[in-house]
Amino acid sequence: MAEIIRMPKLSDTMVEGVVAEWHKKVGDSVEEGELLAEIETDKATLEFESFFDGVLLHIGVEKGAGAPVNDILAVIGEKGEDVSKLIKEANSAPKEEKKEEPKKEVAKPAPTAKVEAPKPTATKVVKEAPKAQPSYSDNGIDLKISPLAKKLASDKGLNLSQVKGTGEGGRIVKRDIDNFKGGNAANFVNRESYTELPVSQMRKTIARRLGESKFTAPHFYLTISIDMDNVMAARTAINKSIAPNKITYNDFVIKAAAAALKEHPTINSSWREDVILQNDHVNIGVAVSVDDGLLVPVVRFADGKTLTQISGEVKEYAKRAKAKKLQPEDWEGNTFTISNLGGFGIEEFTAIINTPDACILAIGGIKQLPVVKNGEIVPGNEMKVTLSCDHRVVDGVAGTQFLQTFKNLMENPVLLLGAYNI
Repeated sequence: MAEIIRMPKLSDTMVEGVVAEWHKKVGDSVEEGELLAEIETDKATLEFESFFDGVLLHIGVEKGAGAPVNDILAVIGEKGEDVSKLIKEANSAPKEEKKEEPKKEVAKPAPTAKVEAPKPTATKVVKEAPKAQPSYSDNGIDLKISPLAKKLASDKGLNLSQVKGTGEGGRIVKRDIDNFKGGNAANFVNRESYTELPVSQMRKTIARRLGESKFTAPHFYLTISIDMDNVMAARTAINKSIAPNKITYNDFVIKAAAAALKEHPTINSSWREDVILQNDHVNIGVAVSVDDGLLVPVVRFADGKTLTQISGEVKEYAKRAKAKKLQPEDWEGNTFTISNLGGFGIEEFTAIINTPDACILAIGGIKQLPVVKNGEIVPGNEMKVTLSCDHRVVDGVAGTQFLQTFKNLMENPVLLLGAYNI
């Protein structure tokens, strides 16, 4: 009996999948566990294996096309089996309304990551601007021009007052238009153009999720400056003694944020309509820029990890993210998120909350500036951080207390080193 294979939900945010490649065609034999297709989700392109033995009788989503989760992806059955009635009944069956239920841990098949499929090509559109009317006078003096030169100048949109005539009596002729060096530049300036870029599944999901977050969760923002002198000194000392795995400033940020979250569990929470979910574990999402947008792999149980463990994990995540080799379990389960643009020269910014988190911490760059210490003006190094908070979960005082703890840990990094078990 034929089996319907539906578009799988390969990530917690996936609502639609795009078939990047079919590895079987209608009529081919398929074995359980054999690679059937590659599916592009909002996060990566993943291999999808068959759950059944048989013959591929029907393809419901062609290569390059998309379909919502649970739509018919394919049908596998016995050779020669008529599945038209089965497909018709499946398509006409009323879909059940989804009910909101408490989030449960569900075992999911872990598909193997695949190198990303070729992206749709961009479309270049060039719009000719209205052609400039050629000028036939220079300071009130009529210009002499041949009819052919006049037409060529009009086609190119040239200002004839800039063209020197070499014909009899200074008459502008064809060769003057052809030899005019500004002709191509002028023609280029008088063209409007733009490029239509296809929207990837990742970009669609970013737009949808951040739009929902920004316009559903009432955001408020708290900014604080941190003296980075001690962190800079600690990092230099650690990296001199630990050559294989260099510590970054962001590693200190993750470690300090994790420790502060344990002291302020309200910040480590999420809004769930009827309840506020306050997490006992600390899973920190770390925003990583990739070609199509942004991925947020998760450093799990970050409060129990050393700086070197955090550093190694983040580097590995960044490497795999850029190669599109992250698995769904790598980016799920965050309880708090950090976005760091300091390395790009940004001094201060506000970030949109990465749902379901209640907060996100935006990290700016380290800036050298004069500061007052012990009554004297001396060179200092400061970094601004901004906490975006969901006001349904976090109030101003709770956010402020978290930032004060975070600031104290960053300014006294010895507290993060765990009796120097770095």
